[in-house]
Amino acid sequence: MTQKNDDLKANYMGAFDGRLPFGKYPALLIVDFVMAYLDQASPLYADVEDALASNERLLATARSAKIPVIFTNVVYEADGADGGLFYKKIPSLSVFLKGSPFGAFPPSLKPLNGEHIISKQFASAFFQTSLAETLTTEGIDTLLITGLSTSGCVRATALDALQSGFAPFVVRDACGDRHSAPHEANLFDLQAKYAEVVSEQEACDLINSNALI
Repeated sequence: MTQKNDDLKANYMGAFDGRLPFGKYPALLIVDFVMAYLDQASPLYADVEDALASNERLLATARSAKIPVIFTNVVYEADGADGGLFYKKIPSLSVFLKGSPFGAFPPSLKPLNGEHIISKQFASAFFQTSLAETLTTEGIDTLLITGLSTSGCVRATALDALQSGFAPFVVRDACGDRHSAPHEANLFDLQAKYAEVVSEQEACDLINSNALI
């Protein structure tokens, strides 16, 4: 009988040590960074102002380097029927009914003309959307993924990116969650199995190394 290894990193060592290469044609994918998580009147408020500031800096870096930027948001029809069981499971998703101010992008993180907005109804930005086709058409092979929440839509999007053939690089500082425990646990698991987890500075360095001059 083997002895259980209670040290987390040591437990994973040797089984989950692979690394993904950063591709030649990256894009910045900002997942659901909207007012529902920033306005304290919202049931989804998540105290993620530090992650917002990180996204502002990354967005400026990506635009300066002429790296494609893609935003996602969540939009439901009036009865939420297009959200299926996901909408039933999380009633607070009603903040994303079409026309709700909680679904708006914050003033400092708004798409420019020519930047894609992918509207979705489920956790993954790939599920039942045109994201994969958009990335393929534009020749994108790598995604720097930021946004909200780490344990929900960021995780689901990173997993589907991997499964769809786009290398996911999740930016630790630019993601957020309602509590540090699920945030850290999901970043650990993403790094182990599904993505590369990098700092904001590492992400900026990667963007600049692939700048389109």
